[in-house]
Amino acid sequence: MFSPCSTFVGTALLAIVYAQSFDAGVPRGVPIAGDYTGPLRPQIHYSPPQHFMNDPNGLHLDAEGTYHLYYQYNPTDIVAGNQHWGHATSRDLYHWENQQIAIFPDAEGQGIFSGSAVIDVNNTSGFFPNQTNGVVAIYTLNTAAEEVQEIAYSIDGGYTFTKYAGNPVISTNSTQFRDPKVIWYAQTQNWVMVVSYAQDFVIGIYTSPNLINWTHASNFSHAGLLGLQYECPNLVPIPMNGTDSLMFVLLISINPGAPLGGSITQYFPGSFNGTVFTPVDGAARIADFGKDNYAGQFFYGTPDGANPVSIAWASNWQYAQVVPTGSLENWRSAMSLPRVNMLANITRVGYDLISIPYDLTPLYTTVLAQNASLGNSSVLLDYSSVPSGALYFDANFTGIPSVNVSGTANFTFTSSVTGESLRGGFFFAGDAFINRGPISGFDNPFFTDKVSSNDPTANMFPGGTWRLQGVIDRSILEVFLNNGQKSATTTFFPEASLDQFQFATAGLNDGVGVSVAVWGLEDAWAAEEDTGGMVVGNDTLGGNGTMRRRNLFDGM
Repeated sequence: MFSPCSTFVGTALLAIVYAQSFDAGVPRGVPIAGDYTGPLRPQIHYSPPQHFMNDPNGLHLDAEGTYHLYYQYNPTDIVAGNQHWGHATSRDLYHWENQQIAIFPDAEGQGIFSGSAVIDVNNTSGFFPNQTNGVVAIYTLNTAAEEVQEIAYSIDGGYTFTKYAGNPVISTNSTQFRDPKVIWYAQTQNWVMVVSYAQDFVIGIYTSPNLINWTHASNFSHAGLLGLQYECPNLVPIPMNGTDSLMFVLLISINPGAPLGGSITQYFPGSFNGTVFTPVDGAARIADFGKDNYAGQFFYGTPDGANPVSIAWASNWQYAQVVPTGSLENWRSAMSLPRVNMLANITRVGYDLISIPYDLTPLYTTVLAQNASLGNSSVLLDYSSVPSGALYFDANFTGIPSVNVSGTANFTFTSSVTGESLRGGFFFAGDAFINRGPISGFDNPFFTDKVSSNDPTANMFPGGTWRLQGVIDRSILEVFLNNGQKSATTTFFPEASLDQFQFATAGLNDGVGVSVAVWGLEDAWAAEEDTGGMVVGNDTLGGNGTMRRRNLFDGM
């Protein structure tokens, strides 16, 4: 920790203003610096500069093309608690710039819990005369006595916030009432909120003309997997793939109670009329078959009709607060890759959420390996020379027969130093798996070694084609089956960096074509490091520029 003082930037004196005593050492007005060079630190997945992060909050795209990611953040410890809203911005969802903490609690024992943010273009709230870029954050204030919904507004595009003097805007005298997600519903010219009555297994739907006065409209309850509690709901319109039609999807996270233990997200496709959500059925559809994808949120402000973009927290509450990045590198938790989402009728159940990585091309460096006619063979690659330690691989299969399909496709990442390995693959009978068991840097009874998924599609290989994509980023792997029909997020913590890659196929039917390519990915933080190796972030108030300097207070 550090004590209040000042430091010179060139000839200018930069005054650092600190929070109240319970937040001693937490700066206001400047971002917290971070060391992003650790061997476990992801280079293309967002992670906090220091300390503990969990749920993404307040995701929105502003009119200038900047994506805003707020997140649950404890700036004083490497476990959850003392919750603030951290903040980072990006133009491409991979190269992030850390901003100052956006929203602070006002007193010890308060927590600024999860929520969302909207752009009040039409000044419905009255906070933004003569501007169209005012941002309103809607969040849960947590205290021992109650959880209530509050709002705060920003006149500088979402960099600093003023809490509404009339807070709270919703109070139900409950300690389990949280995680508001707000959208604009144009047909009724109203704001719509979904919010969790967590341990009642109820998602409340509220409406408001101005973000201040809210009316309860309906409830959605006791659907799908219940677990201990409902959390972090999202209500989002998502297009059906290949059509102009939109469906609404209600996503609900549960914790604990996931089939593999801990936390998970489920989704319900359906219709919404401005006050009532009606699902197409009662099935529990799982958004990601890995164990490390929770509390995902969709960006507000993306173009109407476009496939919405989401980011999730890449961890699990069973072990998030004890993973070794805390003791080794003074940070815990990363976000998932940004994902583009759509619906398609693929499985026999139907209305499947398809998720693929957001455009990765800003990160491509060079093709490290490529084989357009692999057949039943393998590709071997030493990627120890890739500074980021991050790879993207893409394998495409053609000519798959419609009956009597056989064969496997497997990938393995290995450490040349310790022999640790991370494996995954697909059996063309329909089953996929990931195995992080041979990684030895973290031993925990809840850190499930293996995950798997089967493919219940009526036509598993339409047109005789299939695809397997994956992104590895030092301590996190994301895999996408057949253009995102299934996906899995898996964290792992090796004792030595993984630096060898093998992709192998075997037993494929005659005539099946296989092409595979592997790209090295850019270190997205390298350009932001100062001469001391620290990422300082944007220390110009209002977010209008970046002043690079050595942060004297990087020892928090």
